[in-house]
Amino acid sequence: MRFVPVIASALMLVLGGPLAQAASKAVPASAAAVQLSFAPVVKTTAPAVVNVYSQRKLVEDQGGNGFMQDPFFRRFFGDGGSFGRPRERVANSLGSGVIVDPNGLIVTNNHVIANATDIKVALADKREFEAKVLIADERTDLAVLKIEVPDELLPALALADSDALEVGDLVLAIGNPFGVGQTVTSGIISALARTRVGVSDYQFFIQTDAAINPGNSGGALVNMRGELVGINTAIFSRSGGSIGIGFAIPTNMVKTVVATAENGGVAIKRPWLGAELQDVSPDIATSLGMARPEGALIVSLHPDSPLAKAGLKRGDIVLALEGKPVETAQELGYRAATASIGATIIVEYRRKGDRKETQVTMIAAPETVKRDDTAIGGANPFTGATVANLSPAVADELGLPADAEGVVVTKIDTAPALRFFKRGDIVLEVNGAKIDSVGALNAALADDSNLWRIAINRGGRVVKMAIGG
Repeated sequence: MRFVPVIASALMLVLGGPLAQAASKAVPASAAAVQLSFAPVVKTTAPAVVNVYSQRKLVEDQGGNGFMQDPFFRRFFGDGGSFGRPRERVANSLGSGVIVDPNGLIVTNNHVIANATDIKVALADKREFEAKVLIADERTDLAVLKIEVPDELLPALALADSDALEVGDLVLAIGNPFGVGQTVTSGIISALARTRVGVSDYQFFIQTDAAINPGNSGGALVNMRGELVGINTAIFSRSGGSIGIGFAIPTNMVKTVVATAENGGVAIKRPWLGAELQDVSPDIATSLGMARPEGALIVSLHPDSPLAKAGLKRGDIVLALEGKPVETAQELGYRAATASIGATIIVEYRRKGDRKETQVTMIAAPETVKRDDTAIGGANPFTGATVANLSPAVADELGLPADAEGVVVTKIDTAPALRFFKRGDIVLEVNGAKIDSVGALNAALADDSNLWRIAINRGGRVVKMAIGG
C-alpha cells in the first residue's frame, strides 16, 4: 500500500477546509505515522473469524449420463439394468465465516454451505464444532450458522453501518484463502454500490483492493475500529487469484438476515415494492430534461404495490429513500430490502420536472392466491419438479415480475424434470390445455400420453417442446 506523506496537521491549521472537517480520517502526518501497524485491529477481530468446512454428496452418472435411470425414459426404452447406475461421491468445500453473536451465531456465504450434508466450524484457537444451518438465503448469498459452545461467550464482531463507508477508507480482509490458514490482507474501499457482480439478487457490493482469494468467501471485511463492514464474497479474476478487485456484501444487508435468525425465522421476509424498475439512461435523462442520469424509473406498478398506494405512478423516477440517493434500479432494490416490514420511509421522486416526496409503508409481498406447492410424480416430463400457483409472494421469491400469473416451477430435485425445466419456468400449456393453476396442470398430466407438447415462459421468452418416444 502506498501513502503520500504530507504535513496534514499544518494544512488543517493553515488552510482549514476538508482536512479540518475530517479529523477522524487523515493521511499519515509524519514518517513515524507510516510505521503504524494494523496489529491492534487484527488482535481484536481475527478471533471472531472462523473456518467453515462443508461436505455434500454428489451423484455421478456412469455411462449414458444416467439416461436409463429416469423412470420416464425406461418406460419407452426398457430397463437398462446396471447400465448407467449412478455413483455417489463426497465433495468438500472450504470457506470462512464471522461470529456476530457471542452465543455462537456465525455469518457466511450461502454458496459455502449450499446443499451440505455436514458442516463444521473451526475457531481461531483450532477447536472444531458441528454447525447447524439457521438460514440459507440464496438471494443474498448469505447463511447464518449456529454452534453450541457451552458456558462460554465467543469473540464476536459488531456490525457497522456500511452506508457510512467512503471510498478510500482503510479496511482489512480476514479469511482462509486456499486453505492455508487464517490470513489478513489490507486495502482500501475502491468503490461502493457496485451492481454488476452477478453473485446475488441484490446487486449492491463494496469493492476493495484488499486481496481476496478462494477460501476467503464468508470472511470478514473490517474497518479500522474493528467493526464488520462486509462479508467477503467474490473476486474479479481471469486466473482464479486476486488481482485487487474483490467484492463484499454490505453489513446493512447482513443485519436483515441476522435479525431474522435471531428472531427464530427460517426464511427472510423482505419488503416488497411491487414495481418494475429501469435505470435512467443518458437518453432518458435528456428527454426528461434531467441534468444527469440518476434514479430508478417506474415502468409499471402492481395494484397492491406500496408505492402505488403512496401516490407514485408509472413514469415517476425514484431519486432517494430516507435521504440516501438512488442511482440505479438495483440500488433501489437494495435500499428497500434493508428496510423493515411495517416501517414508514420517505421516498423522494421526480414527476414532470418537479421533485416530490411521500411516505411509503413497507409491506411483504402478498399471497393473493393459495400457492398450493405440489411435487409432481408419475410418467411425465414434470416428474421430479415442484410447482406452485403464482402470486406476488411467489414471484418475489423467484425474481419474476410482480404481475406474473399461472403456474411456476419452484424446485427441481430429480430427472426427468431436470432435463427439461428450470426453476422459474412458467407453465403455459400442456397438450393444448391452458395451465392457469396447479389443479389444471395435474389434470393435464393425468392423461396417459406418449407425446407431451409443452409451452413455457422462460425469462420472458416462450419455449415450446415436444417430449416423448
